[in-house]
Amino acid sequence: MKKIPTLFKRGKYDGTAALVRDGELFKRYMLRPGRAAPAMFVPVEIDEETGKTVGWVPVGDSPEDKWFRDALQEYPLHTLKDGTYELIGPKVQGNPEKTDLHELVAHADAEVFTDVPTGFDELRDWLAGRDIEGVVWHHPDGRMAKIKLIDFGLERS
Repeated sequence: MKKIPTLFKRGKYDGTAALVRDGELFKRYMLRPGRAAPAMFVPVEIDEETGKTVGWVPVGDSPEDKWFRDALQEYPLHTLKDGTYELIGPKVQGNPEKTDLHELVAHADAEVFTDVPTGFDELRDWLAGRDIEGVVWHHPDGRMAKIKLIDFGLERS
C-alpha cells in the first residue's frame, strides 16, 4: 500500500495501516534499501525516489503487534472482509480518533464528502474546526491525493 501523496505539496482515519487478506492480518511495512526483508514480507511498490519498498508483513506474536491483536478481541479476524483497514485506539498515534478500545476500521467505511473545495484558501477554511485527519481524493484511474489539517497548521477539534 503506497503512501498517498499530499496535495499542495505540503473522512480519513489517523492510525496504522492494516490489510486483511484470505483470513490473515497484515501490517504495513517499509523496507529500506540494503536491508533484508523480514520473513513473509509481501512487497507492493518501490518508491523510486527513496528506494524504499512498501509492503505488508503478517501480524504475529511479537510485543510490537500487541495492539493489532488487541483489536482482534473486539473484531475477530473471521468477521472482517478482505480489504485495507486502519488500526486506531488508545495506544496508536496518540489516539486522535478518541476511542476507548483498539479497533480495525475499514477504509471502505470512511465518510464520503461531496462538497470539498479544491482551492487552497477555501479548503483551509473548510477543514478548520473539523474532527478529521484530512481528506483523500480518488481519481477514476486509481490515483489518490490527500491533504491533512496539519498541512495547514490546523488541529483536530
